[in-house]
Amino acid sequence: MQKACKCGGKMMFRLRTVIYQSNVEIENVPIFSCNSCQKSEVFAEVKPELTSLIGKLGSKPDKRQLLFDEYSEIAHLMMRASDKKLLASSLESIIQERINELLDLLLIAKSLDDEAWIADVRGRLSQLAKNHISVNDFS
Repeated sequence: MQKACKCGGKMMFRLRTVIYQSNVEIENVPIFSCNSCQKSEVFAEVKPELTSLIGKLGSKPDKRQLLFDEYSEIAHLMMRASDKKLLASSLESIIQERINELLDLLLIAKSLDDEAWIADVRGRLSQLAKNHISVNDFS
C-alpha cells in the first residue's frame, strides 16, 4: 500500500514501533512513511484505537512493550496479511477467517456469560464493521 506525500514523494505502508513518553514501545502500528522527506503518519483507520490505548496508559506510564495488533483488529489483519505463511491465502479469506474466529469467540463468551469478554469481542467486531474492512483497503 502507498499514498502520495505532501512533498511529492510516495508514502509506503509499514508496521512500525511507536514510542510513547520514552517508556512504552507500541509495536506493529500501521504507518505510512515517506522515504523522501521522512514524514510519517499513522494509518487513519487505526488512530482511534491508538489514541484510546495511549489515553489508558496515562501521562507517566511504566516502561513496557505492547503489541498494537492485540488492540486493533485492523492492525491484526495487516499483520496476518503480511505473514509469509499466509501469502497463498487471499485477503478475502484472511478477513473472513478473522470474522469467523471472532464470532466463535462471541458464542463461547456468551455461553460462559462473561460480560467483559462479550464486550471485548463485540468491540473487535465493531472495529471491523465501522471501517468496512474489505480487500480494497489493503491494495
